[in-house]
Amino acid sequence: MTEMTVFDRAHAAMEAAQDDAEARLRFYQTVAASELYVLLEDEEDGLEAGPAGGDSVVPRSFEVDGTAFVLVFDREDRLAAFAGGPAPYAAMSGRAVAEALAEGGLGLGINLEVAPSSILLPPEAVAWLAELLSGRPEELQARATAFRPPGGLPERLLTGLDARLASAGGLADMAYLVAVDYDTGAKGHMLGIIDALPGAEDALARAVSEVLSFSGLEAAALDVAFFRATDPAAARLARVGLRFDLPRPETREAMPGAAPGRDPDKPPRLR
Repeated sequence: MTEMTVFDRAHAAMEAAQDDAEARLRFYQTVAASELYVLLEDEEDGLEAGPAGGDSVVPRSFEVDGTAFVLVFDREDRLAAFAGGPAPYAAMSGRAVAEALAEGGLGLGINLEVAPSSILLPPEAVAWLAELLSGRPEELQARATAFRPPGGLPERLLTGLDARLASAGGLADMAYLVAVDYDTGAKGHMLGIIDALPGAEDALARAVSEVLSFSGLEAAALDVAFFRATDPAAARLARVGLRFDLPRPETREAMPGAAPGRDPDKPPRLR
């Protein structure tokens, strides 16, 4: 039996507790945070220059009762099993897929026929997810004057942060969650991210914002700041903070038929 994936477990938890709103939120959070493999039409027809200067791709879709659904999978081998062999695909974040499909009023078919997590998400569910993910973090200017151990945060937020940062492997080394005092007199909590890759700051801040959205908390409940390991503040964070380690990404060889889309900040255009 194939090993259960994170997506399989989130789907099973939702199915086992269909009246549990938190289980449904965790499932949709997993959809947004996962790397999904979008099955494309024939490679020679599915890739061409897009208007934004990147690649545009034509996803393979099918209709159910007049509604079009795009096919995605959480693993490359599952996509190949469904297609009957290597097939062209685009690797995109679930967030990017939801945003693209919501614009066209399309539904989402995930892991159909190849996994226990096989599910159809209707267009209204995709639109709801895209709307939830549409908020962007606001940039604030304030100086931290004191760091303290975090406290009083819900367990679902800590669990969500752990899972989301684990999926951002390679974008930074680690992060510390602390309570913080600012020179403005404000108090709150901060996630201090250490040694983020240049240019990855926006993606990391948005990932944390998504965790907050799914936890039911306001975005202002947790600030995100970036530090170098050599910054004196990093040592202060380490003394009192709750540490999250971001894993180093595994090097994987692309399957035959792989299409562009590996950069989560520059996904191909679905059309």
